[in-house]
Amino acid sequence: MVAEVGSGVANLQPGDRVVGMTGWGGLQERVVLPANKAMRIPAGLDFAAAAALTMTYGTSIHALMDRGELKKGETVLVLGAAGGVGLAAVEISKAMGARVIAACSTKEKAETCRRFGADEVILYSSENLKQRVSELTGGDGVDVVYDAVGGEHAEPALRSMAWRGRYLVIGFVGGIPKIPLNLTLLKGCDVRGVFWGSFTSREPERFARDLDQLARWIREDKIHPGKCITETHPLEGAAEAIGRLENRQVAGKSVVVMGPGAGKL
Repeated sequence: MVAEVGSGVANLQPGDRVVGMTGWGGLQERVVLPANKAMRIPAGLDFAAAAALTMTYGTSIHALMDRGELKKGETVLVLGAAGGVGLAAVEISKAMGARVIAACSTKEKAETCRRFGADEVILYSSENLKQRVSELTGGDGVDVVYDAVGGEHAEPALRSMAWRGRYLVIGFVGGIPKIPLNLTLLKGCDVRGVFWGSFTSREPERFARDLDQLARWIREDKIHPGKCITETHPLEGAAEAIGRLENRQVAGKSVVVMGPGAGKL
């Protein structure tokens, strides 16, 4: 909630419900932000759902629309699909008219991915990633890889690309991979970095357009940020919440909330 605005701020006023992109230092009750780092919360979203919207859905729309140039009818492979950004990527890909193959580690996470609209699911623990992608695409491969994992899954995912595919580098929870660059030649594909935090500062107008599109999809019932929240923690439990994320114990989005009801779903 906006408490005060500085001189010259015309787009916000005290009392507005907003979600702010702090980058760092967000785990506190009050913060000071530049006006262009605060977004009005779309109607129908509570504060927890709004917190789940910005970084996860913001990262994924930037990745898939701006960097991946995803087109209707294309196929996307989402690595780490049961995580916060992964589930956002699944929903956004479906909103954009794509076919989604979700990759995750457990049967429970696979069911979560299906609830979010994944057309197919691959389990790293029991299936060969490259072989299953080939089977599911008739040998054609995928047009876009959304890689929020890295590590040992990166090379087989790159080997699963279609001609002129786009490999999106999101994160490295599985470690920073070393991949043979000759694969990009053989596939005629691109490897594209996705740095959402820098994008919001360097290209604020495109960032604003992304947020407008997310708000439209919410109104059209195509994406559901609150649905990906699987656990909440009170402010004093923030360290525990971060530890669970680091240990990959969270399917979906973990949110720190304040006030009565904190820690309850």
